Amino acid sequence: QGVEGKPVHAVQEGYIARIVVSPWGYGHALYIHHPNGTTGVYGHLQRFVNPVADYVQKEQYAQERFAVDLSLLPEQFPVKKNQIIALAGNTGSSSGPHLHFEIRNTETGFLYDPLEYYQTQVQDSRPPKIEGFTIYPMEGRGSVNGSARKAELKMPVGKIEAWGDIGFAVKAYDYMDGTSNIYGVRRLAMAVDSQVIFGSNLSGFSLDETRYINSFIDYEAWTEHRSFYMKTFVEPGNRLSFIKSLNRGIIRINQERTYRIVFRLRDLYGNLTQQTVFVEGKRQDITSPDTEGEYFHWRGENRFGAKGIRLLIPPGNLYDDIYFQYAVQPREGTLADVHTLHKPTIPLHGNALLSLHLPTDTPDDIQKYGIVRLQNKRALWIGGTYRNGWIDANIRHFGSYTIMPDTQPPRITPIRPATWVTGRCITLYIADNLSGIQTYRGEIDGQFALFEWDGKKGLVSYRFDGKRLARGTHSLRFTVTDVCGNSSEYNHSFVW
Repeated sequence: QGVEGKPVHAVQEGYIARIVVSPWGYGHALYIHHPNGTTGVYGHLQRFVNPVADYVQKEQYAQERFAVDLSLLPEQFPVKKNQIIALAGNTGSSSGPHLHFEIRNTETGFLYDPLEYYQTQVQDSRPPKIEGFTIYPMEGRGSVNGSARKAELKMPVGKIEAWGDIGFAVKAYDYMDGTSNIYGVRRLAMAVDSQVIFGSNLSGFSLDETRYINSFIDYEAWTEHRSFYMKTFVEPGNRLSFIKSLNRGIIRINQERTYRIVFRLRDLYGNLTQQTVFVEGKRQDITSPDTEGEYFHWRGENRFGAKGIRLLIPPGNLYDDIYFQYAVQPREGTLADVHTLHKPTIPLHGNALLSLHLPTDTPDDIQKYGIVRLQNKRALWIGGTYRNGWIDANIRHFGSYTIMPDTQPPRITPIRPATWVTGRCITLYIADNLSGIQTYRGEIDGQFALFEWDGKKGLVSYRFDGKRLARGTHSLRFTVTDVCGNSSEYNHSFVW
């Protein structure tokens, strides 16, 4: 209902095994182990209920920090089915009030589709809806409508002529009764002339598979336009377990005839959408692949070096072969040239090691220098480790990189201090210009005070605690330190 504070109930008996409090990610989160070998995960909670809330606060004061990750014994907090365990909220990296809910295999971490447990409570008579397709000529092996470029096809799909090897992607969402929310499609199948050559059944997946989604979707369409296209062909490095295919879902157009491509999309309730696309096999020139650059094999270890740069991509971090492209140019305000590594629309599965050389080998304060990624006129801090005139850092994206210093301390701005005493809450805004906030600490009369951090809004708040704060005159000291060691301090006296 778009509000915080709704009671959250335990779906099954068990015990609270883990409690996480973070300004990012799931925010306030509970993990409840159940006797049947599953774990319920509840994220973005507004707050916990007692006695859990008191326990968490006690641990926060003991550790003198807001963010905690607590593991518990089975006897500490047993839970009954339907017991209220928390209030729903908007903490962490949440875009609005809601409950993030998961059901996992306790031992393996495998995620199940929670909707399977709630089919009788949730009504759904609406089938998935297809919004369009993208058709891809395989590089150097296919052509569509006389072009080697992918083609986006709106509904209704018009005439398609192709030759050689091609692949499809479908843009589609699922819907449910009584809500305008959009959902992913549970089952997707593609058949060519009645033979199914691709199928996905998203009944669950392992946590360590998550990043393979970047290969399942059209990563370029997602990053540039937030359009969600699901590929019905499989790149060589894609290891998603819920996908099955023949010939990796690639369609071979090698006869001058009409090919009938049928897409079937189903939700968990069996609601079906079916769409037929006809492809006319027509001989046409196939453009040779672009071989400019250095050849990187998706399965192997790939290295690149040039003046002032070294790049190492470990095995398994590419989803398909590429011809790695590189460019370099000077840029004002940076300590090194700007190195552009291939195309940001090509995803990396895991970390690659980037090393950039400092033109000045002995800067005054090496701690304040780091690698940054330049994106949309912004510098995104990566950081790194200094090594004999080089800075080494792990990166997870292709794109443009350079070296910049962070010499500015974080900002601390009091928010309506005149209302702090009457509202029984101290609120500050904290922000950093580049490397990001590493630590912060609030003290009242020299003793640790628990300031909760809302990472999205940049706000830290201390609610007056009568058990720890006596009436009288008090002094507040608040310090913030960024990743590069720059610090700021705010002091304030108040009477309560």
